[in-house]
Amino acid sequence: MAAQEPSPPSSLEGNKPGFPKKILANNLEDKHLCNSCQKILRRPLQAQCGHRFCSFCFNKIVSSGPQKCSACIKEDLFEEPTSILKQGGAFPDNAARREVEALAAVCPNEGCTWTGTIKEFEAGHEGNCDFMIILCPSCKELMRANEQERHNERECPERTLNCKYCKEPFLLKNIKAHDEICPKYPMICEGCAKKKIPREKYVDHIKFCSKFKAPCRFHVVGCDTSVEKEKIHDHERQCSYEHLNLLLHFIMGIKLQLQSEKTKVAELSRRCQELELKVSTFENIVCVLNREMERSCTTMEAYNRQHRLDQDKIEILNNKVRQLERTVSLRDLSIVEMEGKMREMSAATYDGIFVWKISDFTKKRQDAVAGRAPAMFSPAFYTSKYGYKMCLRIYLNGDGTGRGTHLSLFFVVMRGHSDALLKWPFNQKVTLMLLDQNNREHIIDAFRPDISSSSFQRPVSDMNIASGCPLFCSLSKLDSKNSYIRDDTIFIKAIVDLTGL
Repeated sequence: MAAQEPSPPSSLEGNKPGFPKKILANNLEDKHLCNSCQKILRRPLQAQCGHRFCSFCFNKIVSSGPQKCSACIKEDLFEEPTSILKQGGAFPDNAARREVEALAAVCPNEGCTWTGTIKEFEAGHEGNCDFMIILCPSCKELMRANEQERHNERECPERTLNCKYCKEPFLLKNIKAHDEICPKYPMICEGCAKKKIPREKYVDHIKFCSKFKAPCRFHVVGCDTSVEKEKIHDHERQCSYEHLNLLLHFIMGIKLQLQSEKTKVAELSRRCQELELKVSTFENIVCVLNREMERSCTTMEAYNRQHRLDQDKIEILNNKVRQLERTVSLRDLSIVEMEGKMREMSAATYDGIFVWKISDFTKKRQDAVAGRAPAMFSPAFYTSKYGYKMCLRIYLNGDGTGRGTHLSLFFVVMRGHSDALLKWPFNQKVTLMLLDQNNREHIIDAFRPDISSSSFQRPVSDMNIASGCPLFCSLSKLDSKNSYIRDDTIFIKAIVDLTGL
């Protein structure tokens, strides 16, 4: 058995898409088609998802980075990362390649009777078929490959020819232009009718040709006769009277023209004198303007210097104003802080008893329901001047288990100046009250601190976690007719037992 022909050289690999479907002599099967170009596979590669592509098509797909397999998407089999096409993510499918290359093929070019296998088509016939359609590089006309030579020699309008006289090449479309400048082009003498005089020698010929007609020497004065060179003297003798007449008219015309020109020169001279006078006047005006301009420039420079000095002063003053504004801002902040401290000091108590007046109760309740201000802190109060620092925290719409149903009230231990001198954890009984403004039925809740809770250890931040009564008072009880709310104001009272302090 003869050895199988080798595949075309590797330089062919990957530089063309698939073979056209028309080359198959037998019925076409889908397994032989590239999933990208939909042509017959050329140098097939198989991706991880199992789909086959021409080497050219696969490299083109992944040239801009990893891409999703369109065949997987179309078949609804997409699965990451298997269906992602990327460089190095496919291997040569040699089995499919051998199967495709062994398929019977015909030439797809009309009129060609070649038959063989796809491998033979690629190795020897593709690109060499006499019937394939090609493009003329000069005129861009389509033709069969076997017609190219005849087209280039006889039909192409852009073809190059060699001049039969001077042997120089030129384009067919420039043949007339070349004939008009060709130095060897044959000319015919108009005088002696001699033929085939090269254009480059034609001028020399007519200089000495006695039959060549030349204009009369008096053509400059009006004689429009052309005579042969050998008869020029006879013409001048016969027409001497006419020539003298023409010459006289010519001279008279020149004389009249000279007089006219003389008048024009005199007029121009007069205008020049007027212009010189005007120029002199303008020069004087320009001198005056130049002096005025110099004075204006000097004044402008002085103004500019003063302007720069003023700008420097303005910048200095602006810096001072900014410094003063910063100082005023710092003072304002200090005043605000001092006012806050004074309000806190004026509201503070030092006997463990604190009454907190909350006005505008309806608005603050609405803010709590809307979530704009769910919680409020009271001013600080103390067990003594150097005792524990405390405050209250209230949720007008409840917190935790009491949200939306109860008023929640909490007790908060704060960091004070004298914490280092006090006993920790905080262990004093706390009584919280919502005061009945008719002094009949106060709402009271009391608790003793859980000393293991972080809420009652020595504070390490501004305040500890609040501890108290999330179900302190039912909101329905507040909304009913009672004397807890009067003039849109409620009073909260806290009593810290000072026993043992």
